[in-house]
Amino acid sequence: MKIDHKFNVISPEDLFRRMNESKDFHLIDTLTHDHFEKVHLPHARNACVFEVTFMKQLKKITRNKNAEIILYGSSAKSMDAIKAAEKLNREGYIQISILNGGLESWRASGFALEGNAPLDPDDPETTLTLENGVYKVDTNQSLIEWIGRNPDNKHFGTVRISEGDLTVKDGLLSGYFEVDLNSLENINLEGDKLHPVLIAHLKSDDFLFVKNFPKASFTIENSRPAKDPVLTSPNHEVTGTLSLRGVEVKQTFSATITRPAEGGLVAQAQFDMDRTRWGIIYGSARFFEHLGMHLVFDMINIQIRIVAHLAPEK
Repeated sequence: MKIDHKFNVISPEDLFRRMNESKDFHLIDTLTHDHFEKVHLPHARNACVFEVTFMKQLKKITRNKNAEIILYGSSAKSMDAIKAAEKLNREGYIQISILNGGLESWRASGFALEGNAPLDPDDPETTLTLENGVYKVDTNQSLIEWIGRNPDNKHFGTVRISEGDLTVKDGLLSGYFEVDLNSLENINLEGDKLHPVLIAHLKSDDFLFVKNFPKASFTIENSRPAKDPVLTSPNHEVTGTLSLRGVEVKQTFSATITRPAEGGLVAQAQFDMDRTRWGIIYGSARFFEHLGMHLVFDMINIQIRIVAHLAPEK
């Protein structure tokens, strides 16, 4: 992927020559401080373009807006150095160049690198790689948020995941999780006298019928990675069966799965579900007339965040 921009470009070979000629310029690594500590070009200094203090960091290196500045980022696919150049340009710096192909190109040209692990493979951390195995759902960190609406208002809150396992095999996800419907909470009416009234109504047979069906569950039956998946967009399509009020219905949604630095996985999804498919028809104009103030929209917005840790092999 070629990224067009208006800034001067310098090749790794020309930069290497400039270094040996001891020309007066500032070489700026625009990546994170942790990455800079791991690997960077000789003589480079670090100002992370992802931080709100980027310009403050840069001005500690030079306030001279006529100084020659050479920026580099990760690779030709990454916008880091370009965004840094745009920020400098807006601040009035006029001699700005970008290393063509960034750190990746410098490495490929065979030039020396510095840092505490310069020879290690450099994972760009843009795509998902999951380790095969069974992942236990962390019920303390996992949560479901819900939003229900009517013509005049909306109510929102949470419900807890009580247990679950997720299995990864060759990049495909399966498993299940259970939801404790007695844990249902409302947030927007906290402290209001109507708060317990709303909770009681949502748990009644008009809605979740918690007395008879205290648990809901979702079983993943199929998942497939998205085309060209990245970590910041939905990267899996998940299909499974949602059991609610004793009714089992297929549900498909897109999920964004990431792997945190400490391991395990985090799966997040947001979708609308039509509550009437599970027999929750209270206030629905598809089933009742003359509802007046009791009209409730059919679609419920659901946001799921599941944190799971790889279980030890038995």
